[in-house]
Amino acid sequence: MPSEKILEEKKKAVAALAEQLKAAHTGVLADYRGITVADDTQLRRELRESGSSYKVIKNTLLSRALKEAGIDGLDPVLKGDTALAVSADDYVAPARILNKYAEGSKTFTLKGGFIDGKAAGPDEIKLLATLPSKEVLLAQVLRGLNGPITGFVTVLNGTLKGLVVALNAIAEKEKKSA
Repeated sequence: MPSEKILEEKKKAVAALAEQLKAAHTGVLADYRGITVADDTQLRRELRESGSSYKVIKNTLLSRALKEAGIDGLDPVLKGDTALAVSADDYVAPARILNKYAEGSKTFTLKGGFIDGKAAGPDEIKLLATLPSKEVLLAQVLRGLNGPITGFVTVLNGTLKGLVVALNAIAEKEKKSA
């Protein structure tokens, strides 16, 4: 039987992880078997630069933290080696970075994850990874909103130009007749 001190430390670790999971927009679970130290270091660096955190965690602690955070449906994938990447800032970054690595690896695989507190399977995480970044999506929305306005200004400009040409023609005609 574990000592009270160890149990308290584990409870604190679960509570801290549960708070991190509650604050996160997305989380991605991966089976990290077969990853080299150099690749793991590079992967951690990319995730840190994107504002995501990445850690290898025991399945029992993660299961309890997920339950405490109110995220259900991921217990079936909590088998074997598990790494967790979470982000409170960017929905896409952890999925994109881990999926990119998984596509080039024979042993590193995505197990699933969560999006805004709802469990997601590996296919949903891969789909999330293909989405453009937040900045690109905002640019696309703004371009879509700007299109009709630009068209309206062009039409008005053409109408005004036609009016000026017509008035100019009338003025020239008046000059000639006078």
